[in-house]
Amino acid sequence: MLSASSLYERVSRVVPKAEWLTFEDDVEAIIDLKRRRNAVVLAHNYQTPEIFHCVADIVGDSLALARKAVEVDAEVIVLAGVHFMAETAKLLNPAKTVLIPDMRAGCSLADSITPDDIALLRQAHPGVPVITYVNTSAAVKAASDICCTSGNAKQVVESLGVPRVLMIPDEYLARNVARETEVEVIAWHGHCEVHELFTAEDVRQLRENYPGVTILAHPECPPDVVAEADFAGSTAVMSDYVATKRPARVVLLTECSMSDNVAVHYPDIEFVRPCNLCPHMKRISLSNIRTALEENRHEVTIDPAIAVAARRAVERMLAV
Repeated sequence: MLSASSLYERVSRVVPKAEWLTFEDDVEAIIDLKRRRNAVVLAHNYQTPEIFHCVADIVGDSLALARKAVEVDAEVIVLAGVHFMAETAKLLNPAKTVLIPDMRAGCSLADSITPDDIALLRQAHPGVPVITYVNTSAAVKAASDICCTSGNAKQVVESLGVPRVLMIPDEYLARNVARETEVEVIAWHGHCEVHELFTAEDVRQLRENYPGVTILAHPECPPDVVAEADFAGSTAVMSDYVATKRPARVVLLTECSMSDNVAVHYPDIEFVRPCNLCPHMKRISLSNIRTALEENRHEVTIDPAIAVAARRAVERMLAV
């Protein structure tokens, strides 16, 4: 088993040594607690490098974490991410203990819609299937027909074989998908508080200030930002793009830690970082991951009646 000091080699390019010294005790403790409790840490791509590269067992975007959560061979899952991700892990592992280190780690998209809103949408658009982004509560998933992520949204839309769909709650994701398919996509008005901050003018300024830069945008960005970018895709697709295309200079228009986590693997690539912080993702820390494992804090539970329908919507997505 790797020690905290040897793990530092993984992140030494993006984490200063002085900062790492404040992390070592928690890293060592988490490694030991995972072994003693038969636990794993699932970390989203927006987690900071000391979490993502040093204590996480499984990493990825929302889709990857959802898929890999099904395969977890452990009694305890700690979700280093936001609450809807922990709920998804619980939906797919109902017999396991799922912990989220901070209950305040929420999501502006999840807060933007309720099951009552979906009921009104169904009344206004009878018979139109509801595709729900995974960035939503279990209750909203339960009121939907199928889920999607930014990585598979187009495939999910086209898998239903219908001329029109409702895609909630991210308006920009829906509009960006609509440009890529002949299916009519009806959007809701939710936005990601991180990605909605990027503008087309930002992209133009980046090109002016960093000649030859390759700009990758997350599909939660406004459509004019996506149109100005060189490529758009989920965080997993962005990472794959960097790995295969190896641009000399690149910008990832998404949450700040994504660039740090990808940059660890590519010392030869210059990462320009005009990123925005997600205040919810940054509520997760080594300290509260350690506390979660020490004190079984905070266990995620879902009403069984909601869980059945929500699990069905997630499993339909995973089958696409």
